[in-house]
Amino acid sequence: MELQISANTLVVTGNIKSISDFQEIKRTIDNMISGHKHINLKIVDSLSITSSVIGYLNKLVLKDNIDLNVIVGNEQLYHLLDDLNLVSTFKAKRG
Repeated sequence: MELQISANTLVVTGNIKSISDFQEIKRTIDNMISGHKHINLKIVDSLSITSSVIGYLNKLVLKDNIDLNVIVGNEQLYHLLDDLNLVSTFKAKRG
């Protein structure tokens, strides 16, 4: 997994599959939200995301009131978010 940061946008390439991937995403977004209340998260090609990432993103939106937009490149991952009723929460779009 690789992360690229640009202002309030985080681009994730590769599969999100380990605890260290979650920790790296969390650390990066935590740094971003100190200066931004609107975050764009682009998950380019991951087939899935870990439950810890889902829980963290949920907390950002519901508890921390972060305006989160998730752009999902993989159709399977988009369907997973849809099945979990998270498309509207994360403002998820295919892209």
